[in-house]
Amino acid sequence: MWSDRIPTNGEVANGMFTTRPTLQGTFGMVSSTHWLASQSAMAVLEDGGNAFDAAVAAGFVLHVVEPHLNGPAGEVPIVLAPAAGEVRVLCGQGVAPAGATIAHYRDLGLDLVPGTGPLAAAVPGAFDAWMLLLRDHGTKPLGDVLKYAIGYAEHGHAPVERVGETVETVRELFETEWTSSAEVYLPGGKAPRPGELFRNPALAATWRRLLAEVSGAGGREAEIEAAREVWRSGFIADALVRQSARPTLDTSGERHTGTLTAADLASWSASYEDPVTYDWQGWTLCKAGPWSQGPVLLQQLALLPPELPPYGSADYVHLLIEGCKLAMADREAWYGDAAEVPIDELLSESYNSGRRALVGDRASRELRPGSPGGRIPRLSGHARVAAAGGPGSRATAPGAGEPTVAKSPLSPVPDEPDATAGEPIVTAGEPDVAAGEPDVAAGEPDVAADGRTRGDTCHLDVVDRWGNMVAATPSGGWLQSNPVVPELGFPLGTRLQMTWLEDGLPAALTPGRRPRTTLTPSLALRDGVPVMAFGTPGGDQQDQWQLHFFLAVALRERVRGDLDLQGAIDAPNWHNDSFPGSFFPRGMRPGAVTVESRTDAGVVAELRRRGHEVLVAEAWSEGRLCAVARNPDTGVLSAAANPRGMQGYAVGR
Repeated sequence: MWSDRIPTNGEVANGMFTTRPTLQGTFGMVSSTHWLASQSAMAVLEDGGNAFDAAVAAGFVLHVVEPHLNGPAGEVPIVLAPAAGEVRVLCGQGVAPAGATIAHYRDLGLDLVPGTGPLAAAVPGAFDAWMLLLRDHGTKPLGDVLKYAIGYAEHGHAPVERVGETVETVRELFETEWTSSAEVYLPGGKAPRPGELFRNPALAATWRRLLAEVSGAGGREAEIEAAREVWRSGFIADALVRQSARPTLDTSGERHTGTLTAADLASWSASYEDPVTYDWQGWTLCKAGPWSQGPVLLQQLALLPPELPPYGSADYVHLLIEGCKLAMADREAWYGDAAEVPIDELLSESYNSGRRALVGDRASRELRPGSPGGRIPRLSGHARVAAAGGPGSRATAPGAGEPTVAKSPLSPVPDEPDATAGEPIVTAGEPDVAAGEPDVAAGEPDVAADGRTRGDTCHLDVVDRWGNMVAATPSGGWLQSNPVVPELGFPLGTRLQMTWLEDGLPAALTPGRRPRTTLTPSLALRDGVPVMAFGTPGGDQQDQWQLHFFLAVALRERVRGDLDLQGAIDAPNWHNDSFPGSFFPRGMRPGAVTVESRTDAGVVAELRRRGHEVLVAEAWSEGRLCAVARNPDTGVLSAAANPRGMQGYAVGR
């Protein structure tokens, strides 16, 4: 299965060295997309907390230090494995408000849910999910886990470069329309800059008031329950509802009010459910259900043949790209919360053996959903137009909500000794395909005027000395998604943009139902024992990059005898866009594949010969994976974090 030379310790493909070691220890391990969140979680572990206490602390720190990537009014799916319990999914994805009907949006003249503004806001889910995790599985009082976020919001932190870059792309919007956002993110007219302390006193005041109101409630769990009530029906709920009712300029170019009400907030709660699982060669992968895109990873595994081509070869990359296209086509036709999803059939061997036969030697440019159990697939009208190459299919790039971290391929790729010599960076006339942080508005002069922008996501994983393990992917509620709620210091989210304004689809906008999310943390078991937690930001790319990472870990272990987390993260990565994107304006690019320039030139040439439209991006641009692991035989813990984006770190001892 791996006929090429196996990279040794410190190496990845193409002779490149890993960027850092895989950490190992026995006390605790954390990996997240920001070093301050990782270290805050580690501080909780050092103070006697468990993995779940640490994850909650890190989650709230991420709201402060990565506000362009997530916020308290966003959402978070969590996969958790208590040391003495079953793997569970904690769903922190809020539902569509009662007034968010297709008819309402159609009456406003909309064909798609806007990508920004209150019309795109679901019931906020992240805060309640963190509270349930802390109440049911943590050990620390609420104040003990919130103190890190409060400190960074109140006293300041040195922001990463991308925060200021994101703010600059929406400066005009903030100064002319979303003025409450300008008060927080353009104090004195200056965007946050590295090396200068940036504060969010309104957010710090919100958490301090929350703690004051719940103090004396009667113990740890009672305080957490009281905090949930403040969020759902107290001063926070009141402010969120007022913000939803404010006319706000969104990506439609018009000002709209939202549909969120006090009743919507009061009636919703985060909830637990069983994971969807798939067994692959001794591993069991656990994912959130098809209200997320999580089963896409499982379907890609189910589509693999018993024997794989050599790792990293053109045959290998082609096989994974084509399998991903089939899984994503099924996501488009079958996934969602508004209708029953035939998940057992989608993961069955009988179904996937037939689907596997569709993978040929040439790149497919078709959107080919299957017929599980004989059912007839149904795509949205927008998806059918995009797949047919109509308006919106190639002129608008996918991933406008959560792109890769790659800079735009329009920027020159630095010379690399192993780069693909002479390969064009992007097809002429097709800007913006792999655009991502920080090129939020690259080539789009109207972005700042109407709020159209790109966000991204965070991720964190924790494992402790007792064997508790958790993976979480917080997102939504970005600073560029909605105006900051003046009384609170953070904005509403925009997850409803992932729904369709067409009746009868699993992902149709439906009051009381969850929008299908791209957020998809992972947890892997062997012989029924949790071994590894991992995930990545990246919207539609998340379960592509996670598949590549997981296979690299699994295949390397057979030769090396250990889990080479860092080597698997650092290996050259790629993604494809041959399916409708999940974010406004929901574009797709049939046949397009973006690879890092570290990819072997012969592989790129062979992929192009097979009909793939290969775009060569920067050397370190694809993926932002985090991972932790535990060897159940020895008790040794390990962790690794992605160097791309220059802010993810693993810590532990």
